[in-house]
Amino acid sequence: MSLIPETSDVEAYLAVSDVIDWENPAVRETAERLSAGKDLRGLASKEDDEVEIIRAIYHFVRDEIAHSADIGGQVVTCKASEVLEHREGICYAKAHLLAALLRCVGIPTGFCYQRLLLDDEEMPWLIVHGLNAVYLKSAGRWIRLDARGNKAGVEAEFSLEGEKLAFPVRPELGESEDLVIYADPSEKAVQALQRYQTVEELLANLPTDV
Repeated sequence: MSLIPETSDVEAYLAVSDVIDWENPAVRETAERLSAGKDLRGLASKEDDEVEIIRAIYHFVRDEIAHSADIGGQVVTCKASEVLEHREGICYAKAHLLAALLRCVGIPTGFCYQRLLLDDEEMPWLIVHGLNAVYLKSAGRWIRLDARGNKAGVEAEFSLEGEKLAFPVRPELGESEDLVIYADPSEKAVQALQRYQTVEELLANLPTDV
């Protein structure tokens, strides 16, 4: 399985935007703290530094930012700074924060998507699940990371040897991978996060395609 960058322009995966607002002071402060003040932008990365920065930021978003569905959250977040402020978000929102924190310290980060069953029994329809792809300069390759947040039956991990994502894709049930690494988050995902006012309403109206 090979990931497919949407563009060969690495700078596109470092860009700041209204949603990936890594110039926000709180996002910058958090990124600097988690990276121990190291900025890999424009530098030849030392593998140890690069891996440890990615690992620390990934674990922060996965473990310290709650998935709204897991906690019965009441706030729908979208912008990276909003996710950081409220300490919660669904998969798309958490992917926005992970991208912002990593881009802030010069690590190219994109967005990937899967089509998965929302719930095998109670909500058996296909929806889009969001995660990230991160470029390892020292290794010259992309890896996917899923910061959704672990719980019973969900065990995503940081791994350089093989993917350990939150959900295995089950083609026999119609689930599928989108192997494109997008420079910008899905417009449909962003629109859903901005449109719905409650987490319950959002979860009932998740996008079905990118």
